[in-house]
Amino acid sequence: MDHLVSITIQTILIGIGATMAMDLWRFFLQKTFKVNSLDLGLLGRWVGHCAKGKFFHSPIAKSSVIPGESIIGWISHYSIGIFFASLLPIIWGVNWLENPSIGEPFFLGLSTIIAPWFLMQPAMGIGIAASKTPKPFQVRIRNIAIHTVYGLGLYGTALLTHVYLH
Repeated sequence: MDHLVSITIQTILIGIGATMAMDLWRFFLQKTFKVNSLDLGLLGRWVGHCAKGKFFHSPIAKSSVIPGESIIGWISHYSIGIFFASLLPIIWGVNWLENPSIGEPFFLGLSTIIAPWFLMQPAMGIGIAASKTPKPFQVRIRNIAIHTVYGLGLYGTALLTHVYLH
């Protein structure tokens, strides 16, 4: 297999695995502690409105429904996870894929908190770092936790793909 194709496949699998780790964490919190997180349909609604040129909402839940928004949300969610996973070999080099260590994906996972806090949450009408929510501190803690899970998922999936693809 061509080296570039191998790197691309491994990176996509790492992104999918890490995003699945986030989803498992969200599912666990929801079923065990009744903690709700981002409705991926609302992510799809936001993405759908962005495609129409409307980026800011107050709040997104009151914006008009986009046909297929749930599917758009899930596809967007996994696409974002794959995009961030692609930063691992871009920033730390393809050699990282050959010898994954935990520091880089842990750092990257925590760094991805910038996107929701300073882009998505303000655009969806809940303020910078969820400042307009009833309990912003709780939302921030959950955001940090789920992005930590994403970072750990990046590392775990990198280990698995390294074993199975090499």
